[in-house]
Amino acid sequence: MRLRAPLLSTLTVALTAISFMVLGPAAVSHGAGAPPRTAPAHSCATAKAGFAACKAIVRTDIVAAKPLAAGATPSGYGPSSLRSAYTLPSATAGSGRTVAIVDAYNDPTAEADLGVYRSRYGLRACTTAGGCFKKIDQNGGTSYPAADGGWSQEISLDLDMVSAICPNCHILLVEAKTASFADLGAAVNRAAKTAGVVAISNSYGGSDASDATYGAYYHHPGIAVTASSGDNGYGASYPASSHYVTAVGGTTLSPASNSRGWTETAWSRAGSGCSANNTALSAAASFGTGCTRRAEADVSAVADPSTGVAVYDSTAYQGRSGWLVFGGTSVSSPVIASVYALAGNTASIDNNYPYRHASSLNDVTSGSNGLCLLAPTQWCHARTGWDGPTGLGTPHGTGAF
Repeated sequence: MRLRAPLLSTLTVALTAISFMVLGPAAVSHGAGAPPRTAPAHSCATAKAGFAACKAIVRTDIVAAKPLAAGATPSGYGPSSLRSAYTLPSATAGSGRTVAIVDAYNDPTAEADLGVYRSRYGLRACTTAGGCFKKIDQNGGTSYPAADGGWSQEISLDLDMVSAICPNCHILLVEAKTASFADLGAAVNRAAKTAGVVAISNSYGGSDASDATYGAYYHHPGIAVTASSGDNGYGASYPASSHYVTAVGGTTLSPASNSRGWTETAWSRAGSGCSANNTALSAAASFGTGCTRRAEADVSAVADPSTGVAVYDSTAYQGRSGWLVFGGTSVSSPVIASVYALAGNTASIDNNYPYRHASSLNDVTSGSNGLCLLAPTQWCHARTGWDGPTGLGTPHGTGAF
């Protein structure tokens, strides 16, 4: 019996979900060392229809000293590790370019927390007074929305990742009034209208949706728009499933005794999927995605909380604040947006570009985000070439961007 594509996708989602319920994410995790003693926590609740949820995941088993001792190194990867892993020209590129971060609600301590992170890692200050940092609402003003502790964690994570990857870049934070796609989309449009913006990161997602409904928010030729592929394994997520964005998956990143000094596998919760609504990227056709329409992800970067990144956030939420360790594809989306800014090519390329320069990526060939029964294995399992959880791979310099 041959199953029709919609039924096949439905069964795949169901069976993938069962694999996580039965096995648990730790059973298919490829993180270095022992897994977290307690489950990591999602910063945002599951999104309802028409809304998105942030994709930040915080480690709950790591509690930093308050305050962190002078000269002490926070837990989690910092800028030097990320630059080493992805062979990035962070010290010499990015000047004059702005990376925009779009999130919902207000982080009242965003600029101060950004200052703590950059100071701890010896990065130059990035302030409003100095012209490096700017925070606006979705209308371009300073009537900021209500504060939200979960989205504040997301905002701190995003700002710190831009700082780590492109410390010479300026940063624009656009805060949407709510987490609805209408408000988040308005914030993306506002970011795209701001002079100097070359990349816009969206570390959030909801269920697969149509570009006929929301695509105008994300279609900005000349600007790289990135979106998190999600943190729940197989199942398309919007806006990552949009034809107009670079969908960013996730990996487990670990030090290794090889020429690169690092190794990566597919993160066991990285989002992947085939959109039921949106047109496939033209350059993806020769990579055997198995999707008749838009496939995700396109590229990837570290996202596993077990091999997570250091973030500073002072807005107390769920009893946690200060130096924290985060994962989720909320990490990988701003990382990739910042690599686009380092490359400086966005005025003349589109989101097919990585497919035409796949040889400039680290191909991730092992790991999976679920059992992936009754579906093409590349939708859930890493392999040579394109696969759902990691796309074409992770940055090796800026040649693919």
